[in-house]
Amino acid sequence: MPEAIRTDVAHNARVWNYWLGGKDHYPVDTAVGDTVTSFYPSIGEVARADRQFLGRSVSYLAGEAGLRQFLDVGTGLPTAENTHQVAQRIAPDARIVYVDNDPVVLAHARALLTGTPEGLTAYIDADAHDPDAILKEAGRTLDLDRPVALMLLGILNFVADTAEARSIVRTLMDALPAGSHLAITHPTLELGGEGNEAAMAFWNENATPPITARTGAEFASFLDGLEILEPGIVSCARWRGEGPSVAQFGAVAVKRG
Repeated sequence: MPEAIRTDVAHNARVWNYWLGGKDHYPVDTAVGDTVTSFYPSIGEVARADRQFLGRSVSYLAGEAGLRQFLDVGTGLPTAENTHQVAQRIAPDARIVYVDNDPVVLAHARALLTGTPEGLTAYIDADAHDPDAILKEAGRTLDLDRPVALMLLGILNFVADTAEARSIVRTLMDALPAGSHLAITHPTLELGGEGNEAAMAFWNENATPPITARTGAEFASFLDGLEILEPGIVSCARWRGEGPSVAQFGAVAVKRG
């Protein structure tokens, strides 16, 4: 096992995998995941709703929007219905670049690199805090002169400073041409997530990386300069879906010019 993989401290990618019913986690991840659930029983619903949002948004982007390039930042551990599977089922020639910096995710990267023969799937070991490095590496697989779907699902909550989080989004979207889209989710305390506050406090004391919830206004600021598509900023479970509302914002927006 690589020394970089810590099995004594819970990590988001593995705990999230646990909540989604996966097998790629350690006892410390299970313990922290169970304690967070005791504070906030609907956290499993949040995880599943976020994953279902991925499926619906990628289906829209590859289908109705006609996009053939996806940049998925903070992909996490592979489970069912990953971005490339959803996109390439609709458009076999779609190209997908996954970005993450967790060593366990890196160890499972080969499981992600199994796209269609017509398309292309690649993995970048990079940090969301360094968008310039992401763009440089993504440009080896994607044509950044053509529209790209940027996926930022449950990742900006690990950037503590809101101004820096806005800068990350702006840097990435500024590098992409008109017609590019942004799909984004983010935890909040405003959609029935009050009980999540104690859970987040426990998480930040016992797991990594620390998490930050944001208001609707802060979430909306990530979409400045973009056209927000219907149904707007909603619980991710309600973005073109009919699931029960969860404490996670979701939206898809397009860059018009």
